[in-house]
Amino acid sequence: MLSAIRSYLLPAVKLYLLGLKVLLAQLCSRPVRLPVMPRQDGKVAIVTGGGRGIGYEVVRHMARLGAHVIIGGRDEQEGLVAVKRICEEYKEAKVEFKKVDLASLQSVRQFVQNFKERDLPLNILVNNAGVMLVPKGCTEDGFEQHFGVNYVGHFLLTWLLLDTLKDSGKCGHFSRVVNVSSSAHRISNITLNDLNSCQCYSAHAAYCQSKLAQLLFSSHLHQELQHGGFPVSSCAVDPGMVDTALYRHLWTPLRLAQSTIAHLLFRTPTEGAATVLYTALSPDLEGECGGGYWANGCREITRPPTFDPQLQLSLWETSLQLLGLQ
Repeated sequence: MLSAIRSYLLPAVKLYLLGLKVLLAQLCSRPVRLPVMPRQDGKVAIVTGGGRGIGYEVVRHMARLGAHVIIGGRDEQEGLVAVKRICEEYKEAKVEFKKVDLASLQSVRQFVQNFKERDLPLNILVNNAGVMLVPKGCTEDGFEQHFGVNYVGHFLLTWLLLDTLKDSGKCGHFSRVVNVSSSAHRISNITLNDLNSCQCYSAHAAYCQSKLAQLLFSSHLHQELQHGGFPVSSCAVDPGMVDTALYRHLWTPLRLAQSTIAHLLFRTPTEGAATVLYTALSPDLEGECGGGYWANGCREITRPPTFDPQLQLSLWETSLQLLGLQ
């Protein structure tokens, strides 16, 4: 009993203490300001979860620069409203919504099939959608929700689009994969024999594990692409603590406190999107320069396990097995 309580409470305490540390660091530093980015005419981007929050700001900025942006999300009404708002703001914007539910592998496969049938290039993939502290449950394919949505759905989406990303990139104009992770990865460990968090379930621990998995995947993918000589780069980004709907599943008293201070102390979605956009668009990050883990507009060194090649490979191979991929 005591062990179960510790397994449930300890991840929550660690996550909230980390959140306080991140918030204090944000208060002591200026928000990242995105430099002027070049035009993106002729480029095609997919942004998951682009109907609101950070994703919406990423889509909005890319569309303003002339990119053809596809919002991938499960809420059609929200996505169409986002498209309408952007098109009203920028009359020549090329932005559209296509439904994809990352909690459904079938939905991900159908989304990719529909995209490929259009014979479009793919220059930028932003894996932004995510869930945090959702109640215990599984996706339709049997994965724990955090692991299934934040990691597995994006792993499959990226895998199925890799050939298009490779074909669309070229020397000096690499295609890019940007995975929106979180500083929460710093307090997690990957348990390869319990990726679905079946033992002593904690939503806090499950969320942190899914974000570490994203980072491990992003790093290994970049290495594989570079070793293969493909014109595609992959990086992970921590946008910081941003005032979005991601916190809606916090314990009620904490949610009420968070909603009160978020408007004053958290970053805005526009500020949170700055580093995501920088890694996706900056000419300074071509080729090998585009990999790594980014936060506050800079590449950062994170926990040693993140750079463990054997752990990265083990997760990679386990993921392929879980998805029946070769």
